[in-house]
Amino acid sequence: MIVNGKNRQSIWYDASGDEVLIIDQTRLPHEFKVLSLVNLESACAAIQSMQVRGAPLIGVTAAYGVYLGLREDPDSLDRICRALAATRPTAVNLQWALQRCRDRLASAPLDRRVEHALALAQDIEQEDVAICEAMGEHGADLLEQLWQRKSQDQDHLNILTHCNAGSLATVDWGTALSVVYKTVQRGVPVHVWVDETRPRNQGAALTCWELGQAAVPHTLIVDNAGGHLMQQGQVDVCVVGSDRTARNGDVCNKIGTYLKALAAYDNGIPFYVALPLSSIDFSLESGLNRIPIEERDSDEVTEVAGIMPDGLPGRVRTAPPGVRAGNPGFDVTPARLVTALITERGAVKAETEAISALQGAADR
Repeated sequence: MIVNGKNRQSIWYDASGDEVLIIDQTRLPHEFKVLSLVNLESACAAIQSMQVRGAPLIGVTAAYGVYLGLREDPDSLDRICRALAATRPTAVNLQWALQRCRDRLASAPLDRRVEHALALAQDIEQEDVAICEAMGEHGADLLEQLWQRKSQDQDHLNILTHCNAGSLATVDWGTALSVVYKTVQRGVPVHVWVDETRPRNQGAALTCWELGQAAVPHTLIVDNAGGHLMQQGQVDVCVVGSDRTARNGDVCNKIGTYLKALAAYDNGIPFYVALPLSSIDFSLESGLNRIPIEERDSDEVTEVAGIMPDGLPGRVRTAPPGVRAGNPGFDVTPARLVTALITERGAVKAETEAISALQGAADR
């Protein structure tokens, strides 16, 4: 990820201070701030408060959280994993990373468990970078082919994305935005429609910030504009991420994804989901009514965060005092609306047989 002209990751280990560093995403786009995670409690708080967010990054942060917890008490692996598991219920990468930690560390000698935990967290971190880059290349294959069919009639490829599935949702590159970045590297002129993604506005705050740093042309739109743009022929392809995908191809992602998929299907527009194999929950036969949907604080709906007249961040109430507000964080898009899943192993149909064939690779 490019930040002010320099390469950055969303999370990294600083050996000089024996600390885990993260970009505080709650401060973006108004302030770039790096935070230090020094213990289990700070790692849990970073996940819960969404200072780190995005399924892959949550998984990596959890792995580092295990290290930080064991550094304080090497004999408390189960307690540490339970504390981290309780932070965010929807993102399957959290459970995936914690299970890897349990499997690897439970049998490690107690006097070397901390050392092994750090090495494992660093492995998961670097794996994520490689996985996301590979995912981007496979997705760029699809978008480059699409551009070859479209290039005679228009001067750029219009991509619509929802929420933030970029470098900030992973260690680097991203999932959906990795596809965008790799497509740009191949010389395809792209333009990205960015859904604001209410209520936390991850599209407006994070995706626009990322794309701006990378100098990728983009336009911010309200969440309900996507269908209109599709009807007007101004969207060529949709690319989103996933927090959890079931074995049959049902995709759980940020609330509002389902409506974009419906509009894309109705207008004959490809709808791709970019995700690592670690975001596939092979234990779930289907996703609808089976994936736990996080219900977040109603204040996120009744208030809007931004910069106040004094230049400082603040919140403004937009609804009457005392109004009830529902705030589900995610929805499930049925597999029938998904053109293909883009993984580090290539693009596959959102069907049980194709996805089940990937399980062996995911287990390795």
